[in-house]
Amino acid sequence: MRGPSAQDVVEASPPAPTEADIVAALARVEQMLADGNAPPVVVSRVHRIGALITDTLPRLRNLGQGSLDSYSVVATATDYLPEALGGYLRLPREWADTRPIDGYKTALMVLIDQLELLAATMDKILDAATRSDAQALIAHGRFLQAKFGSPTDGPDLTLGTP
Repeated sequence: MRGPSAQDVVEASPPAPTEADIVAALARVEQMLADGNAPPVVVSRVHRIGALITDTLPRLRNLGQGSLDSYSVVATATDYLPEALGGYLRLPREWADTRPIDGYKTALMVLIDQLELLAATMDKILDAATRSDAQALIAHGRFLQAKFGSPTDGPDLTLGTP
């Protein structure tokens, strides 16, 4: 018997999540928050992560197809965030918010730590994705300056001068 060919494996691989899939995953997270009656401290952090992911989505191409950062954005929306939130929301609220489970930390504290880590990571990724746009703007400005000269070479356009 022969094993699957490389072509069979490629065809059997699920397609990469689209931007619509990621937005849908974030909507499911929002529904989890509403259904689970999450405390405001959790809701605000989850909203921040969602906003960072949403702001990053149009710039994913800047990170490079298949890059670790691009994967991290997708995995955060579709796996890491829902898993962390779901683990907390499955616990009885009073118990989760008052009983230490990891040294002195309650489940709520553990979740907050995880959400802070996800937010910091998404913030760094958004910054990296946006910087490539900023670098393109700088490069274009340098091109224009080389082609047409510096802005001080032209006429004085200051308003209010006689």
